[in-house]
Amino acid sequence: MAERESRRDNKAMDGRWSLLGTTALVTGGTKGIGHAIVEELARFGAAVHTCARNEAELETCLKKWEGMKLNVTGSACDVSLPAEREKLMERVASIFHGKLHILVNNAGTAIWKAATDHTLEDYRHVMSTNLDSAFHLSQLAHPLLEASGRGSIVFISSVAAIVGIRNCSGAMDQLTRSLACEWAKEGIRTNCVSPGIIRTPINHHLLEDKEILAAESNRALLGRVGEAAEVAAVVAFLCLPASLYINGQVIVVDGGRTVNGNA
Repeated sequence: MAERESRRDNKAMDGRWSLLGTTALVTGGTKGIGHAIVEELARFGAAVHTCARNEAELETCLKKWEGMKLNVTGSACDVSLPAEREKLMERVASIFHGKLHILVNNAGTAIWKAATDHTLEDYRHVMSTNLDSAFHLSQLAHPLLEASGRGSIVFISSVAAIVGIRNCSGAMDQLTRSLACEWAKEGIRTNCVSPGIIRTPINHHLLEDKEILAAESNRALLGRVGEAAEVAAVVAFLCLPASLYINGQVIVVDGGRTVNGNA
């Protein structure tokens, strides 16, 4: 009897740490943090759909994931364009039969200029890619997430929304809190992960500069910049049944940068 109860308890515990049978959409999944998130969710058992603007890069990644026996599909999509966001969600609804458990709004871009040097076109491009797409895709995904019975949205923000960073700013955190308040009653949790400086293609030009790399490493209490897989692990946790009581939170993954009073 005790052995049977132990097996049952172990099975229940395993279920808390598995995404088997779930579906996920990860935007911007061919590079950096998005790429790592796709692989992390798929390893936990989720069926993942991702998108990217570059179709050739997407096909290369899909072939790689097929070789790794990961359940990943993909679409070419420029999330800065409303019509393409709608087309993407139609595809997702078709592939996953009207149910989506996980939406990771990861796609983003940055233009490293002083505020006075930004053109209106620069501003519109960054906002449409980063913030507008995340809000609109969450709207479009809402009925699919609700239909799943256990929806989880994760926004990928930045520590730039928490501390002042020259030539950069953030605007995702309050959207996270607002949607968490509004959609919790419909079984949809909304959280946010805010990375510090992570070793990804978008930051490559910064980290090539030895002075910037040294400065950012010193600001982080752990003494180094982060890796994409370290962010992906936190995102995956927020999607797992083990995190079902976490909602409306902004979780910083920065090696201690934002709490370092000496930075």
